[in-house]
Amino acid sequence: MTAELQNIPIFVLEHKWSSDVESNVYSDVEDACSIDLLNYSNTLEKNEIKKFRVENKKDFMVGSTVKVLVDSDIYYGVIRWIGTPTGVSPGKLMAAVELDDGHPLGTDGTYKDVRYFHCRPYKAIFTDIEHCSHYEDTKLNEQPAFMNNDNFGNMESSVIAGIVRPISVKGDLESICGKYRGIQGHHNSCYLDATLFSMFTFTSVFDNLLFRPPNEKDCPQYEEVQRVLREEIVNPLRKNMFVRADRVMKLRTLLEKLSSVSGLTSEEKDPEEFLTSLVAQILNAEPFLKLSSGQDAYHYQLFVEKDDHLNLPTVQQLLEQSFLTSNIRLKEVPSCLIIQMPRFGKSFKMYQKIQPTLLLDVTDIIENSPRQCTVCGKLAEFECKECYGQCGVGLESIAFCLQCLEKVHRHERRTNHEPKKLIVPMEFAILQEHCPVPRLYLELSAVVCIETSHYVSFVKCGPGSEAPWCFFDSMADRKGEQNGYNIPEMVPCPDFPYWLSEEGGNYLTELTDDRHLPEHAKRLLCDAYMCMYQSPDVMMYK
Repeated sequence: MTAELQNIPIFVLEHKWSSDVESNVYSDVEDACSIDLLNYSNTLEKNEIKKFRVENKKDFMVGSTVKVLVDSDIYYGVIRWIGTPTGVSPGKLMAAVELDDGHPLGTDGTYKDVRYFHCRPYKAIFTDIEHCSHYEDTKLNEQPAFMNNDNFGNMESSVIAGIVRPISVKGDLESICGKYRGIQGHHNSCYLDATLFSMFTFTSVFDNLLFRPPNEKDCPQYEEVQRVLREEIVNPLRKNMFVRADRVMKLRTLLEKLSSVSGLTSEEKDPEEFLTSLVAQILNAEPFLKLSSGQDAYHYQLFVEKDDHLNLPTVQQLLEQSFLTSNIRLKEVPSCLIIQMPRFGKSFKMYQKIQPTLLLDVTDIIENSPRQCTVCGKLAEFECKECYGQCGVGLESIAFCLQCLEKVHRHERRTNHEPKKLIVPMEFAILQEHCPVPRLYLELSAVVCIETSHYVSFVKCGPGSEAPWCFFDSMADRKGEQNGYNIPEMVPCPDFPYWLSEEGGNYLTELTDDRHLPEHAKRLLCDAYMCMYQSPDVMMYK
């Protein structure tokens, strides 16, 4: 033993030696375990790959949570799109998956320069659907840690099962208005709060969304989404006039996970994005609108060219102009019609003010529906688009009976027009001498408005023309600062019908400065984003 070793205490040598031996022993064990674990991992991976090959791919749909095989590695995510992308062999089915964790080859939702959905960079993978496999995501059942009563003001917001009818108010609104009324806003939720409040508080036109039984085409979480919407939001809103923000966040979390629209729990969104997520993709509802072009839709975007002669356009005028320009009709009278105003983004507005129409005449936009001759009022048999606005106003001005058509087109400026024969229902053609041509109307039920990225709504508080109107803001006030909470509020709007009347329209036409308008009138007329209409008659059959 060397002199250096002789000067080291024996227990240190033994400890050092024991440590080395222990290290070597554990190293050998770890190596053996590593080999076993590697073999086990490889076996699992092979089994997983086998699962990818044998699973029934017909079960996949947008919103399915999946494991996806990428370069022999397994990633987790949600299917946002299924189909055959541009540039891919016909018949080859691919899935666009938004990954929980990014991948170096991932995109932001594009494939070969074509966009299929939106997500953050490196999160989207487009892959053969054979490389996907189902898995249950337990995160859907977890609530964020911040969800407790203390964060939202300790207001009670119970879960209410069963069926609760919409609220119907006649006369004074004071008893149901005030603060802590409606849906409590939280973290950019106003787009959703204003839309849900408009859709469910005082009308049942959308109630089919709450009660339709699931079918084989629905996602596995369909019933849970429907239950949260019905029992934690709509029923409490109708019974107690208040829904706490954590209840809404539960719905937002489900929508974020199951639909192709990302950012629903935190980012600023638009009502139509929410409708796409909830109504179209997850609840898989039958489209509200059936168009003559063969397309279906859940809402209608007005596409019009600006008319500089129109100082105060009405929704009636813009709707008819849009249908004329687009050369389409509705195949049937809808139970509800959601119309998006002609504006782009949150700032650009085609018209400074738009006057919503209280009673919307849809007679002339329904395909093969009886129409009146614009000259004599009898049953119309022809339509001449070139006559638009010459013998009346709106789409009514292009419908003629045979006698009036011939008379009007004797004028030298109309000899080159090309009228088209209308299809008249046989049963009505037989009875035309005994009954007048009916007019078809939809009632305005709500107007969703936006100002500087904040959505609010004006809502009709019951059926009939005499029902009062209220103004709703899910973030009208706030208690506390960073760790505080928002206070929703409902306010009566007794002057609402006046601003949409002919008398109110005359006043608005002469008004030169919108700053002189009362606050609610200004928000209604200058900030209208979406108008919701309903047919009480059709509602009874849908």
